Formats: sequence, C-alpha cells, structure tokens
Amino acid sequence: MIRSLFKRGGSGPERTSPTSLTGPRVPRHSSSWKALLQRLKAEEGLRVMDIGPTSPRNINMLTGMGHSVYMADLVTDAMTGNYELPPEEPGGAAGFDVPRFLEEESSLRGRVFDVVLLWAVLDYLPEPLVAPLVERLYEVTEPGSQVLVIFHSKKEGPFTSYCRYHITDSEMVEMQESEPYPVLRLYTNRGIERLFSKFSSCRFFLAKDDLYEVLITR
Repeated sequence: MIRSLFKRGGSGPERTSPTSLTGPRVPRHSSSWKALLQRLKAEEGLRVMDIGPTSPRNINMLTGMGHSVYMADLVTDAMTGNYELPPEEPGGAAGFDVPRFLEEESSLRGRVFDVVLLWAVLDYLPEPLVAPLVERLYEVTEPGSQVLVIFHSKKEGPFTSYCRYHITDSEMVEMQESEPYPVLRLYTNRGIERLFSKFSSCRFFLAKDDLYEVLITR
C-alpha cells in the first residue's frame, strides 16, 4: 500500500511506489485541472489526495503551494491479486474483497480531503470496488471539496493503458504510461451522475481526444 503523507518542509514519503513509469511524458490540455489550479493557488493549507504512482513533481508543486499531500496507488494495489475471491458459481467471475481493501487502504480512512485528484482510476478498478470507493470518497470529503476525474470514451487506442498524470503550473498535464492495465468499462454522462449522485454537482468538460473530464463538488 502507498500510505504516504507529504507536508511542506517535511522529511519526505514513508514509502515510494513500486509502480514503473515508462515512456515519455505527453502534454495534454486539461480544462478541469486549469479550473482546480485556480483554487489551489488562491487557498493555502488544503489537504490533497493524489491518486496514482508516486510523482515527485506533483508532490513538490503541491507542497510548494502550501498544501498537504497524500498519495495512494489504488489501481496497482487492487490489481495485485491479493483481494481476489473465488467465483460464487463454477465458471463465474472472480469476486473482490472490497471491505478488506478499503480497510487496508488507510490513506482513505480517518482523514478529510479538500481536493482529490482521482484521474482515470475508475476506468481500471474491478467493478465491485467502484461504487464503494466513490462512497468512501464521499465520506472522506466535506461540503465544498472537489474531485477531479477523467474518463475514457474508448476502450482501445492511444493512452488507454494506465497512465500517471503529472501536473504543471498551467492548463496542461503530462501523461506518462505506467502499467499495461486495460480500460475495463466506459461511462456515459448519466452513469457518472448516478455514480456521484450523493455529491452536489458534476461539471463536465469537453475535449478533442478520447478522454473527457469531470470536476465533482461535494
């Protein structure tokens, strides 16, 4: 598990992610990041959860703005096979031990976050984990907290492998391929609204590529 807390002037992470990051960093315009960056620059002392393999750039930039940063590589943790359960019926799909996963993922309990950088994580997680994770995000945020989410519109094509998103001090983010996990499902706008129905609003951003973004407010 990645259970690291970084604070401005702190001594660094408790652990580093074993997830490999391969290939070049490809810049991509992100309207949702541009909107969220305005808040991060305007306020200090925010509690930020950045989900994905450890990104020193993200840590340095966010702590440099005066925020506390937690990290959790949920996709890699979920894909270890440690939480797989036997099929309920012969020939059926394997299950997933959601309660144990959420219990052991300590970064997502006992804390409250103002900002969650979820990125495209939901496209790669086992189906039984998706709704419980969104419920957990609701529990660890408070009114006014925001969640940045990215979704794929196609299961195959450029950058459908699991990527790390590196932030910049502009409207651009940099995508870097990580593990070759496939996109497991596609969401419609209505499906996203249902998934985050307990949150107060979903702001959708159009894009010219096969990704689209949502900035969700608690």
